[in-house]
Amino acid sequence: MSADELQELHEHAEHAQHNPSLAPVSLTMAVLAVLVAVASLLGHRAHTEEVILQAKSSDQWAYSQAKNIREHEDDLFTDLTAVIPGKDVESMAKVREKYVQEAERYKHDKEEIQAEARKLQREVAVERIRADRFDLAEVFLEIGLVITSITLLSGRRLFWYLGMGFGVVGIVVAVTGALIR
Repeated sequence: MSADELQELHEHAEHAQHNPSLAPVSLTMAVLAVLVAVASLLGHRAHTEEVILQAKSSDQWAYSQAKNIREHEDDLFTDLTAVIPGKDVESMAKVREKYVQEAERYKHDKEEIQAEARKLQREVAVERIRADRFDLAEVFLEIGLVITSITLLSGRRLFWYLGMGFGVVGIVVAVTGALIR
């Protein structure tokens, strides 16, 4: 919440001192302001977690690609040892077998790494949904705060009720974001 918004809340609170019937409206605005700050913080943290998970997923895919390159190099070397004549056939067969086993190991490692990368991608998607929910909650809470403040200017309780309605929607959206796993 910015300094301007805090100053505005303070002015509304002073205005409510002159008209005690507006005190609940000022209290509602203060609560909504706190909820806006909480939803904003949760949204920022969810977006940060999304970025971190995306980086981890990218790292896993790069690691998988490195294993894939090594596997292909070993396959190529194995193929070359099969066609190049050598003086020591027995030694060449041992070397060839070593690279066949390495290629198999890389293939197996690559599959595990890709599974981990896919898991991280699913976590990124979940975190993106959570972040979007918190952002939406922040929007509803901000709208509720602004509409509630109109009550102080107009003196009409309809805006207070409407603002609280938007605030409740914002709270529900934030709770659904917190429940997503």
